[in-house]
Amino acid sequence: MNIADKFVELIVKADNDYEELDNIYLNNRIRGMIGDNIDETSESTDILEIRDRLIQTAINNEKIANDQTSKEILSDQLMDLYTPTPSRLNHRFWNLYQESSEQATNYFYKLSCENDYIKTKAIAKNISYPVKTEYGKLEITINLSKPEKDPKAIAAVKNQSQSSYPQCQLCMQNEGYLGRPGYPARSNHRIVRFELGGETWGLQYSPYAYFTEHAIFLAGEHRPMVINQHTFENLLEIIKQFPQYFVGSNADLPIVGGSMLTHDHYQGGRHIFPMMLAPIDREFDIGIPNVDAGIVKWPMSTIRLTSNDPDKLVMAANKIHQAWMNYSDESVDIRAYTDEIRHHTVTPIAHKVGDNYVLDIVLRDNQTSEKYPDGIFHPHQDVQHIKKENIGLIEVMGRAILPARLKTELNEVEKYLLGQSNDMASYHKKWADSLKLKYKFNFDNISDIVKKEVGLVFARVLEDAGVFKWNDEGRNAFDCFVKVVKEE
Repeated sequence: MNIADKFVELIVKADNDYEELDNIYLNNRIRGMIGDNIDETSESTDILEIRDRLIQTAINNEKIANDQTSKEILSDQLMDLYTPTPSRLNHRFWNLYQESSEQATNYFYKLSCENDYIKTKAIAKNISYPVKTEYGKLEITINLSKPEKDPKAIAAVKNQSQSSYPQCQLCMQNEGYLGRPGYPARSNHRIVRFELGGETWGLQYSPYAYFTEHAIFLAGEHRPMVINQHTFENLLEIIKQFPQYFVGSNADLPIVGGSMLTHDHYQGGRHIFPMMLAPIDREFDIGIPNVDAGIVKWPMSTIRLTSNDPDKLVMAANKIHQAWMNYSDESVDIRAYTDEIRHHTVTPIAHKVGDNYVLDIVLRDNQTSEKYPDGIFHPHQDVQHIKKENIGLIEVMGRAILPARLKTELNEVEKYLLGQSNDMASYHKKWADSLKLKYKFNFDNISDIVKKEVGLVFARVLEDAGVFKWNDEGRNAFDCFVKVVKEE
């Protein structure tokens, strides 16, 4: 059986959209993409392996160029044949939802892996390990899954006319979009529609997931991110609809926000983050019945609200948010405004524990200064050799997303620490020299020690981003803010 016939067999067997009567139609669709000269045969049942061989056949037949962008576009076109249409997928999802929300998301997630929208093989390359700190076990990941920029695609972008369609990579317009140089292929992309706050929203998964079932909840309308009372209502409503997931929002300001501030969206999924396990350091009465409140023992300044009444939680969260938006304490460098420029926002995160809803409100401040031009509450210069990017939602919760450069750079650091010939980057030298004073290194312990110390640097990164520090001055300042919250 040639590889086109085999691909058709696997599509039909999946029972997503097609039956055996569609065999000839599907075969011709595939030949239109890869050419008619198909000599290779296969009895493999791995659809992604067959897909890759079809792509190579297309290159051999000169149907596509041998470059990253062309291969990605064809790959997603082929896998689109395996993927149900948006309407059929939504019907299946909501039919399964009648049994349980978990059955529905299990189906959608499994399909998103099988059709290679979620790049499971690439994600498997990521390095991940826990590190014990005074705040509990933090999760360290070095992100190796995202492909390098295609030089040919970069050059092509310069020569092509600019397009405003789709408006951004989170818009619903991406569903089924072919792709182009500099913009990802999305032929096999699907979005589940649902109602949220009287609007149409979408549920999709992240192609390069940072944790299990990394979901994105996106507004149907293209509009900037904003944190307000409606945000807290939306997060808790999502948890009602999908109680197996957590959900949170990046902050809505530069420096402390995420990378996609132009489209209103949240992130969620099936993962228990270190912050969720962090204990309450001290409780306080927020003045709303049936709501427990407390300051969390966490490097990022966090107030945890717990209740079985979501409406009361929204009231409490809004009370904190309103107080924080206008709160200043110059003794600890906290300023709500400078020259009418707003600096304060929050990162809210919701999940369920039994019958209770838990809403963590993380206080954020995006000021810069002459001493800290990248941000007063941003990773400071001495830790930027490990992490200099913004601290977004996922990292707020204790999972470091570190740059791919560290895989090779840390190997060179290890060689330096062992006294071997090395090409260690100069910006790691001060840190490495401090480790030399702290440990006696050998081949058996070097890797574990460096991993541990990277984790401790990440803990410092989070401390830098915390507006109230874990010292006497910071504790007292946090308590002063709590008093203001009570008076709201």
